[in-house]
Amino acid sequence: MPLFFKKKKPSEDSKKKLEYQLCLSKEAGADDILDISACELSEVPSSAFSICKVLQKKVLILHNNELRSLTPKGCDIGTLATLKVLDLHDNKLTSLPEDIGKLTSLQILNVEKNRLASLPSSIGELRLLQTLNLKGNCLCELPFSIGSLSSLRTFDVSDNSIVQLPKQLAYIRTLEIFTLDAAKMTYPPSSVCTEGSESIQRFLCSEVGIEYCPPSQYLLPVLEHDCGKQETDSLDSFEDAWKGSDLFLLQNKFSEYEKRKEEKQQQKIAFERHLEEKQKEHTQLFLMNTSHKESMLNSVRQEQERLELGVSQQQKAQEAERMLMLEKVRQAEDDIGSRINNMLLDNNRQKKSAAFFQALEEDRIRVEHLAAITQEEANSLRRKEVAAAMQRMLSDSSTMSLLQVVNDVRRQNLVSETCRSIENFDRKFDKVMSLQILDKSKAINQILQEEEMQKAAFQALQLQKDAVHNYIRDQIKLIEGELMQLTKLEIKRRSLDTENLQEVLVEQRKALSDMLQQLMKQRDQREQELRQVLVELQQKSDSNQQNYWMIQYQRLLNTKPLTLRMQEAGVENELVNMLCKLSAQHYLPVLAHHKVTTETLRHMRSSDLKKIGINEIGVQKAASSKNDEAASVPMASPPLAPPLLPSATVSHAPSSPVTPGTPVTPSAPSPVGGPGSSECVVCMEAAAQIIFLPCGHVCCCQVCSDAVQGCPLCRSNILQRVRLYHS
Repeated sequence: MPLFFKKKKPSEDSKKKLEYQLCLSKEAGADDILDISACELSEVPSSAFSICKVLQKKVLILHNNELRSLTPKGCDIGTLATLKVLDLHDNKLTSLPEDIGKLTSLQILNVEKNRLASLPSSIGELRLLQTLNLKGNCLCELPFSIGSLSSLRTFDVSDNSIVQLPKQLAYIRTLEIFTLDAAKMTYPPSSVCTEGSESIQRFLCSEVGIEYCPPSQYLLPVLEHDCGKQETDSLDSFEDAWKGSDLFLLQNKFSEYEKRKEEKQQQKIAFERHLEEKQKEHTQLFLMNTSHKESMLNSVRQEQERLELGVSQQQKAQEAERMLMLEKVRQAEDDIGSRINNMLLDNNRQKKSAAFFQALEEDRIRVEHLAAITQEEANSLRRKEVAAAMQRMLSDSSTMSLLQVVNDVRRQNLVSETCRSIENFDRKFDKVMSLQILDKSKAINQILQEEEMQKAAFQALQLQKDAVHNYIRDQIKLIEGELMQLTKLEIKRRSLDTENLQEVLVEQRKALSDMLQQLMKQRDQREQELRQVLVELQQKSDSNQQNYWMIQYQRLLNTKPLTLRMQEAGVENELVNMLCKLSAQHYLPVLAHHKVTTETLRHMRSSDLKKIGINEIGVQKAASSKNDEAASVPMASPPLAPPLLPSATVSHAPSSPVTPGTPVTPSAPSPVGGPGSSECVVCMEAAAQIIFLPCGHVCCCQVCSDAVQGCPLCRSNILQRVRLYHS
């Protein structure tokens, strides 16, 4: 059996039948019977209890329903105290109320074909009960209080799981008919049970130790008590009643027959009266229907006039709405132009590190995912609302179609006029809709153009704002400068005929060339990643969200928190310039967070810088050299040093792959100044602008580099030409 069962709703016919029976029982002159059987009830209506209490009903019939309990919530079984007959067969009752003993007037109780597992002990308080039908339940035993039913005449416990009877049944002296499953019984034995009720009573009386007497000796006093006569305890009256019991039974049967005949006659009169009432109701309904039809025709005329008035008002409202939309579009264009100007001005002041950008990017993706889920839920709710509205509209349209059919039969002329007015209305409506479609198409084209412009601006800003891309670009710029310095130094040394450091310079140039190639690959890879991000954003923007690219543009500008920007704004310009020269702008939030000033930096060592999070050796050395410069007395710059000896040089092995967290530190010697040192070695006129890879020489201008196939300095093959980032 499931723990939770779903209540079955009764059908419309059952509801009508229930209402009819309840109304019938309230009418004047109704009999003492309340019949609400076969109404698909899952619980007894509280109104039935009220009717039984107020109208003093004697018979309550509830069979062939779905009842699981007899008393609903808030009702007391005591309100049915006037009942004499209670019929509950063919239901789903699992138990009877514990206080069923309050039905002191009950004479017949029928609970056949239910799911009773036990009987309440208060059932013994039903002193006037004459018939108890428990057939077809799930009973395993009977309560001991069953022996207190002093008026019981018919008792049926067949089709149950009872194998033993209580000895207290011997005290029911009026029991005439006792039906049970004799083959299953163990106490009394099945041999005794098969012989009938008298044999069972004799066996139980012998077990209890009392003398058995036939029920006819006790039946007459019980019947006299039921008819309202007074009982006497004297032995003489008891014997006289016993002698005349047979004659009384015959008289009782005849009186019962007369009563049934009278009841049939009353039922016939009630049926005729009910039929007359039905005919009156039918005539009233017919009159109401005709009046309702006339009112519907008047409402159709009024609705037509209201529709014509509504069309004119709708046209005026649509014209005002179109003007308002045009004004809003103009305002939006002005706002977008001012916002783009402000964004371009603020773009130069915003820098951020790769790790910080990645964390913010993850937060943004998570927020967008939540927003997408919320949008999907809103769309699903909107679809449900639209479906409900469409269903209501369809129901309304079906009702109108029925009315239109009736109107066509009765009023052909009115239908023709209505059709003409509807055709005129359709023409006017089509004109209005065509104008709206033209306006919408113009607005959509303008919005698409603006979206393309916003997408292009967002792509340009993304490349500018991307910290990793800026970092790689700065490193490429630094390596190009290093290669140019090495090329100048190599040309200078060749002119001075010094070949001592040639091998060291070659190794340094090869290392820088490898770094340059790797950084260019990283730059291309980063640009590809950013393009992939743009493709994903383009896919997300397909939901027709207005100003999508403008929103992304504003988010990219506002990725850095306001507090961090305020802290960075408070950092001294000297420190900012130093970090920009070292391509270490990602340490600007660290210095701003620890409130490091120029004076504080002068007293800090490499270990102190490492503690606050500055782990790059180049930045630490630059800070320590700043301390040394501040501590030393300003001196004139020394003259150009002579060419370095091989013993004084430090060889640099090719470095490991460069990552955004480890900036490239300059490895080339100091640039050697001199007239013509950066000239093209071919034309001797233009400045050197092209880097030859893989050798790494910067010795030709752009025009001459296209004509040569090998490097003019080392005669090696040229696999790639790279133009200087800032040439």
